[in-house]
Amino acid sequence: MAAGVSGGALAQASGISSSMLSRIERGLVSPSVETLERLAQGLHVPVSRFFSDQARRTDFCHVRAGRGVLVDRIGAVADYRYELLGHLLSGNLFVEPYLVTLLPGADPYVTFQHPGLKFLYFLSGEVRYRYGAKVVEVRAGDSLLFDATALHGIEAIQVQPVSYLSVVFTLRE
Repeated sequence: MAAGVSGGALAQASGISSSMLSRIERGLVSPSVETLERLAQGLHVPVSRFFSDQARRTDFCHVRAGRGVLVDRIGAVADYRYELLGHLLSGNLFVEPYLVTLLPGADPYVTFQHPGLKFLYFLSGEVRYRYGAKVVEVRAGDSLLFDATALHGIEAIQVQPVSYLSVVFTLRE
C-alpha cells in the first residue's frame, strides 16, 4: 500500500471497507469526494495529492519478503494462495504482480480467462499448463507470456510444491 500502510489498515484508518478500497485501487469505481477526503486523512496527506501532475510522478513500491498482501480474489480457486507483491497508483497501465502458491489441497484449474496479458515465472514444482488447445510441460525456471483472454490454467500438478510469479497487465479504462 502507499505510504507503507497495508490495505486493511488504510481502510480502517479511513473508515471505508476493504472491499471498497480494493475496487477503487482496481479502477472499478470512482470514489466520492468524501471518500477521497477519508483516504487522504488515512494516509496523512492533503486531498490535492490525488490530483497532482501524474505525468511527473514516478510510482515506487517496495514489498519486503513475505510481506505481500494476501488477497482473497473473488471467484478464486480453492487452495490457490495469492500474495500481491506491489502496485502502481498512476498511469493507464494496471499491473498486478502476485506470488501464487498452490496449497496441498489445490486441484488443477484450466478455465481462467480475463482481459490483459499474463506473464508467469515458475519458482518451484512441475505442472502441465493449458493455453487454449495447447498444453506445455512447465517446471521451475520456465516462463509463459500470453493473451489472458483465452482459457488457461494448470491442467495437471506433477511435482509439488508449486509456486509461481504471475503478473497481469491491463489498460485502465
